[in-house]
Amino acid sequence: MNGSISPSDLDAFCIKVAEQGAALYRDLPWRNTRDPYAIWISEVMLQQTQVSRVDGRWQKWLERFPSVDALAAASTADVLEEWQGMGYNRRALAVLRAAQEVSEAGGRFPEDEAALRALPGIGPATAAGIRAFSFNKHAVYLETNVRAVFLHELFPEAEDVSDKELAPLVDASCPPDGGNGLAGPRSWYYALLDYGAHLKKTVPNPSRRSRSYAKQSRFEGSNRQKRAALVRILLAYRGGISTEELASELSRTELLAGRETLPPSDVEMLLAGLQKEGFCTREAGLWRA
Repeated sequence: MNGSISPSDLDAFCIKVAEQGAALYRDLPWRNTRDPYAIWISEVMLQQTQVSRVDGRWQKWLERFPSVDALAAASTADVLEEWQGMGYNRRALAVLRAAQEVSEAGGRFPEDEAALRALPGIGPATAAGIRAFSFNKHAVYLETNVRAVFLHELFPEAEDVSDKELAPLVDASCPPDGGNGLAGPRSWYYALLDYGAHLKKTVPNPSRRSRSYAKQSRFEGSNRQKRAALVRILLAYRGGISTEELASELSRTELLAGRETLPPSDVEMLLAGLQKEGFCTREAGLWRA
């Protein structure tokens, strides 16, 4: 634990978070399930995406892919289609690959952190979220709203605070497995998340003082934007589309948006990258998602 923060400081912190969490509790739809699959999908969707955008899309996803086995059996194109508008299409591919691994292993999500983190796309925070919210297990759940609370309350003047400094405090404050109410990891992290979301609306974002804080790179006009446009075009042409037609469709999209078009060589380079990552295939001269 951070040497400048005493056990009594941490106790006072926990009492305040509990009070704030009770006052600010958000009845979000993914809090009404204990299904690790559904909770996992919510955790992935909520990465760098506002709650208001996820609410609605999460339910729609579960209607289309109601179980990990249903998702595992889906095509890449179907998964990408359902993901459109959520951003960061790589997340959708990772979700599909992880679902396939879980399904092949019997369809049961592991509770063990190491086993969760061995799945594609599941890092420390996502694994901790699944453990805490589905299984009510002790976990070090260190994400942006949680960081905001610890920084605001325990590091009010500090800059460039590392997760290495925060993690022992997050660990020490998290209740043990299976406790009830705020004596359990699930409700404890709900309180932290809700208080953190409130802080970001009412004070300068404390997370900016985290060493992990990074502004999202510009999307408009970036290669990421053009890759996303190519994926949308591929999804619109399920029967296949040639490189020339893809380039033409992309040029039309770019011109309508007031952006410069790409030369064919750049389009081919982007397509090769998408193919390598598993977004699309090329057969008989036609590209398909």
